[in-house]
Order: sequence, then structure tokens, then C-alpha cells
Amino acid sequence: MEICSACLLGVKCRYDSRSNLNRKVIQLAKKEILIPVCPEQLGGLPTPREPAEQSKGRVVTNLGEDVTENFKAGARQVLKLAKLFGIKGAILKQRSPSCGCGQIYDGTFSCTIIKGDGVTTALLKRNGIKVISEEDL
Repeated sequence: MEICSACLLGVKCRYDSRSNLNRKVIQLAKKEILIPVCPEQLGGLPTPREPAEQSKGRVVTNLGEDVTENFKAGARQVLKLAKLFGIKGAILKQRSPSCGCGQIYDGTFSCTIIKGDGVTTALLKRNGIKVISEEDL
């Protein structure tokens, strides 16, 4: 059993109300239990919502709104679920400001990728949960 970004399972929870349906993740879901989560929604953000990126330790939308606390709250909820179910692993959406694993956007909204982890990924890793991206499957 693992935590999984809900968008990878076809849930339309991305900022633009679309999904990131991933065939490899769907195939894995046929073999093992994947618990879908969307940290942004769990943190109280609506769908659709303005795109956000990490910048200088904060998460800010393209309109300049600081949504860091929503992202932190969502990450805490995902960790709570992981602990409740004894989860040791997670498959999260690469480059997301919540779920990115080793790669995130640089905060300029220019599609520039930098090394780093999303808010949820970082919290899960600090708590001993192994996180991989869908690209690592």
C-alpha cells in the first residue's frame, strides 16, 4: 500500500482541473493499493486554482498570492494519512510544488526546472517515507 498523487490516477484535481493520468500508475493500481491524495485540496485550496511554484522558501501563485500555509497544511494531512495506514512509500507527481521529488519549478513561472522537493515530498521524506515520482516507475 502506498500514497499516490490523485492526479496520476486520473482524478481531475490539478490547478487547471485536469489530471495527469499515468498508465504505469494505473497498471500498478491493479496490483497494489494506492491511496489517492491531493495535498493542495487537503490544504484547503480549490480546484481550479492559480498555478503556484516554490520561491525563496515560500509557495506563491502566478498572481503573487502566498499559499505556503495551504501547502504545509495539505502536507501535514498527507503525512497523517500515511501514519494512519502505516504507509512506507509514496508515488508523487514530479515537478509539482507539493509533490515534486528531486525536481521542481524555480518560482519564475518560466518552466525552468531546478533540483528540489515539493512541500509534501519533503515532509514525507523527513518522516522516513520513501518517495518516488511517476517517472521512476
